[in-house]
Amino acid sequence: MTDAPTINWPGESGKTYKYYIHPLGTQLVAKPGNYAFAKQLTNGNWVSLYFGETQDLDSRFDGHHKIDCAKKNGATHLHAHLNDGSNQVRRDEETDLVRKWKPACNG
Repeated sequence: MTDAPTINWPGESGKTYKYYIHPLGTQLVAKPGNYAFAKQLTNGNWVSLYFGETQDLDSRFDGHHKIDCAKKNGATHLHAHLNDGSNQVRRDEETDLVRKWKPACNG
């Protein structure tokens, strides 16, 4: 996962979270973390379509409850990073990012 390009997503709190960028369908490690479904604009900028957290980044995202929404909105990539904090720490990060970016599929 660490050979992938990265993006820093700032949250509403001002804290910045470093995510690794992967094409949709990339197999990740079976460890806890945070993730986003995203699309890249023609100018190179990224748009987040959904932020989430999981205890297992290796779980298949094909059957994710928001994958249809994300793909309908143009998702082509999965942004993810390991986060071995508690469930609450991962949820707090997700909430911080959702409040800042208001992704189309988190509503």
